[in-house]
Amino acid sequence: MYDIIVIGAGSGGLNIASFMNSIGLKVLLIDRSDEHIGGDCLNTGCVPSKALIHIARQHKNAQEVTAFGPRLSESIDIQKVMAHVKAAQDVIREHESAEYFRSKGIDVVLGEATFAGKNAVKVGDSVYHGKKIILATGSRPRTLTIPGVEEVERGGRLFTNENIFSLTNLPKRLLVIGAGPIGIELGQAFRHLGSEVAIVTNDAKILPREDGTLSSILYERLKEDGVIFHFDKNTLQFEKGDTIVVEDITTKTEEKLYFDAVLVSIGRVLNTDGLTLENAGIKTDERGKILVDEYLRTTNKQVFVCGDVAGQHQFTHAAELHAGIIIKNMLTPFFKKKLSTDTLSWVTYTTPELATYGLNEAELKKRNVAYKVLESSFAEDDRAITDGARYGYTKMFVDSKTKKILGGTMVAPNAGELIQELIMATTSKLTTSAIFNKIYPYPTAGRINKRVVMNGERGRLTPFVKKVMRLLYSLN
Repeated sequence: MYDIIVIGAGSGGLNIASFMNSIGLKVLLIDRSDEHIGGDCLNTGCVPSKALIHIARQHKNAQEVTAFGPRLSESIDIQKVMAHVKAAQDVIREHESAEYFRSKGIDVVLGEATFAGKNAVKVGDSVYHGKKIILATGSRPRTLTIPGVEEVERGGRLFTNENIFSLTNLPKRLLVIGAGPIGIELGQAFRHLGSEVAIVTNDAKILPREDGTLSSILYERLKEDGVIFHFDKNTLQFEKGDTIVVEDITTKTEEKLYFDAVLVSIGRVLNTDGLTLENAGIKTDERGKILVDEYLRTTNKQVFVCGDVAGQHQFTHAAELHAGIIIKNMLTPFFKKKLSTDTLSWVTYTTPELATYGLNEAELKKRNVAYKVLESSFAEDDRAITDGARYGYTKMFVDSKTKKILGGTMVAPNAGELIQELIMATTSKLTTSAIFNKIYPYPTAGRINKRVVMNGERGRLTPFVKKVMRLLYSLN
């Protein structure tokens, strides 16, 4: 009998397994294969994509420098790029493998897991029992099911984030289907590397869940990079293995687009197939999503979900949040903590980055919170001027009464780093005074956070307030 059985060795599962093992509990970790340990983030997601984006940005920067004299004489070597990607993965994989976790005292079993009972899991011919079981099986790319897709796949031209990093030749024409974070990030990266990139989406804009004002700024930057967009288009069928027919949603007119490679990024599917959840008394809704309570427990209260499979925010750090909640509640049985994503943040790692933190306007309105919007462009920010980033923009949502920072969003180079103090502010329930009273080194990019607060404070300088201030000054 194990204290904890963890099914899935991605970020969430590894956090729980490692911590529980460190305090002396008997832990069993199960994953499909040694190659899958580390989950989507290490193998097909965050790590390889950011390594690719790093090189793509370097190449883009080198191209921009040519305006000042230097010349690029050769095109990018995609095989060397992918070697860099693999090298980054290999460094991390040194401490994310079956051998490593076994050396730490965790039992690791490789193979497909299925439930054999309420507290029993079967792998192969062996059955393992656990007091608590964690489901951290992640998600996978949603497949495209239109006529002709099999021919494109057979021709080695169909990719998702799971196999795009195996490319050995840079595609001359890359067609991206889907304008969510994965499609936008990788589409821009391949454009920076030298591919002609077209993005097709049935939405009316990119990143439809993000603030429209800021996503439109990013859209303009992508267009300047040469990315071509086809909005409000349905994909009908592939032809000849190198052509796709798309239909305008409104006019119903058809158009043919040509490609050398296709990247499909149309969403994710939760990995629950084959788990025989019913054997453990775990119920799902009509769409097959696992029913989960506010403590991340399934209908079998001894089985918890963690990460993508919970069906909420599909980020590595969301899995880390889940893991922290689960661990805390297992160790404090009388003071359980509910899951809250009010201070969750995320970043789309394009150039520029689009970063969001805390509550958005839609949620604030839904909760009837009285709030103010503080906003500022980067046009007059000295560091943005020196760095050629005057297009940047930031919004901050502040409680009208308490001045606590509730959330916000920013589009700018390194926006994911610039919002870190704002994430701290929302998490610690700080007011705008914490930013206003901070002395920032000049000319750091982070001064933009003070600028947006100062802009908001200036709005409070009504004629009456100014008159009072002049009166107080005269008394000195």
